[in-house]
Amino acid sequence: MQKQAPAPQSEPQKVLIVLHQEGSSPGKLGHMLRAKGFELDIRKPRFGDPLPDTMEKHAGSIIFGGPMSANDSDDYLRRETDWIGLSLKEGAPFLGICLGAQMLAKHLGSRVSAHRHGCAEVGFYKLHATPEGRKIMHWPSMVYQWHREGFDLPADATLLARGDIFRNQAFSVNHTAFGIQFHSELTYAMACRWTVRGAERFALPMAQSRPEHMAGWFRYDPPIRAWLSNFLDIWLARDKREIAAQRAA
Repeated sequence: MQKQAPAPQSEPQKVLIVLHQEGSSPGKLGHMLRAKGFELDIRKPRFGDPLPDTMEKHAGSIIFGGPMSANDSDDYLRRETDWIGLSLKEGAPFLGICLGAQMLAKHLGSRVSAHRHGCAEVGFYKLHATPEGRKIMHWPSMVYQWHREGFDLPADATLLARGDIFRNQAFSVNHTAFGIQFHSELTYAMACRWTVRGAERFALPMAQSRPEHMAGWFRYDPPIRAWLSNFLDIWLARDKREIAAQRAA
């Protein structure tokens, strides 16, 4: 009896990763995507990397944070902000984290600005899921922040989670694009690096001290890690029937 040739294995799906500094990393988000079978297509437009003309060859895209502002006039920031429109037009899964969320909001016509009292969120802060957010999944009660600007909620967007200092913390658009203000990708090594290189931020109003950051990571990372894994499964769901059922709920 002739043996059948093994079925060819499909190539892993790619997720576009947009970073903003030479030493930037997708952190545990990148580790999780690889563990879930995705390949990371890491690009840094700030240093000359192009962005794709279509999302046909990518399962989704993520724009991460950085020390710059979504209001800055740098060409690469304008290109990234404009490029978000391509993902939205094609209905491809998009995730903006911190700066990336602010860029998504700005692309949709919303204001990105500093806190009216000069406050910053630098450390672990409470997160409150909205009823709409709770329909999607369970959210952590504390999340890691590193920002002093926030965004207004875009028109036609759904607020998924809010905070006590910066109200808008997570939102979705058309069930495929998400913006989150907090850093669920944070690893312990990243926390060590950020709190050393950005130590001047501890002097900002409402910012937490370095010991609070480090102790908070051990206390709050397990539920944040569980949330991130669940979120990625929902965000990159391959079963479109599952997405349709979620939308109808």
